[in-house]
Amino acid sequence: MQKIKGQSGVSTVLAFLLIPISGLAIDIYIPSFPQMVEGLHTTAANVRLTMTVFLVSYGISQLFVGSLVDSFGRYRLGMGALALFALTNLWITQLNSIEWLLILRVFQGFLISVIMVAKRSYFIDVYEGERQRHYTSLLSIVWSAAPILAPFLGGYLEHFFGWRSNFYFLGCYALALLVLEGLFSSETLRKPRPFHLSAILNSYRQLLTARDFSCGILVLGLSYSMIIVFNMSAPFIIENHFHYTALQTGNSALVSGLALLAGGLSSKWLIGKSLLRKLRDGLVLQLGIAVIMYVTAPYFQDLIFMMVFVALLHFLMGYIYNSYFTYCLTRFPAMAGLSGGVTSGGSYIVTSFASYGLISAVNIYDVSGLSINYIVFSLLIGILLLLLYPVVAKRLSAF
Repeated sequence: MQKIKGQSGVSTVLAFLLIPISGLAIDIYIPSFPQMVEGLHTTAANVRLTMTVFLVSYGISQLFVGSLVDSFGRYRLGMGALALFALTNLWITQLNSIEWLLILRVFQGFLISVIMVAKRSYFIDVYEGERQRHYTSLLSIVWSAAPILAPFLGGYLEHFFGWRSNFYFLGCYALALLVLEGLFSSETLRKPRPFHLSAILNSYRQLLTARDFSCGILVLGLSYSMIIVFNMSAPFIIENHFHYTALQTGNSALVSGLALLAGGLSSKWLIGKSLLRKLRDGLVLQLGIAVIMYVTAPYFQDLIFMMVFVALLHFLMGYIYNSYFTYCLTRFPAMAGLSGGVTSGGSYIVTSFASYGLISAVNIYDVSGLSINYIVFSLLIGILLLLLYPVVAKRLSAF
């Protein structure tokens, strides 16, 4: 069977339109960081913290949300979360306090986790075989559209309407999808899993004791940390160090996002090739380019130089991320919601702490500081892949 009865092609299109909402929620207001510091009478560290607390909440929530959508269904939980996400964005537009913004961003992290886990599970519920592999691989490619569009759009929203317009846009986007989901979508869970605590804990144990799965979460989290550190640093490097405007921050994020998308597409085109070889080759290139960026940075302190290296490195990050994300997402098909939630949630927890930890330890205010980000994370990923190699090779050889 290829599709669940009653599910239309429109439902699949809507699922793909919802997938980028997490990236939009994270990235759209990046070009507004310097203006939010002034508008909310706070510090750069506090504005960056609004992203970090969202990531922590988003990551932790996905660890248990997966079991909820596997037991109680995808549709109603997703619709409720989408409605509340729209309302909280409209609330944010009325704020003048960084404290309330932090609280609402924590709540939004939870809401987005419900939406994303439910919609990722849709493709496991509805499709099987090659079409399932095709769509799950396509998931991270569509997801990577958000880093392309969000800061680019946010730069223009900031330039013409101010930082609050970013959250008006998120609220309206969520409301539009809420209406369309209500018209065209429905429940896709075929057989709910009993919500028994002991059974759920056993499922978590099964996931986390699979070393290729649990260490893979670390690989994904460290990979995406490169993007988050760039996003946190770029507005201040571009607008304060290079003295450009929020429009240039948005344009630079567009270049970064296109590179990320191209890397994901390259991985999808090579989906039949050896996973381990793809990971090895991508990482070696990534580390080499990061080292060259660091060595040459003192001689070329300008925006174009920085973005050439950022584009190359983010292309390779997308290539590596998509390769292992597809592997983890299809590792436990009988627990699609739970495994999808743990994969994404665990990786976001790693990303939030790793990115905020590095940006706190290393004062990234120029190209040299940014290049250290790429070197550190590339080395850590390399160590993990060396540990994973025999485990993944053994499992893949069994098929």
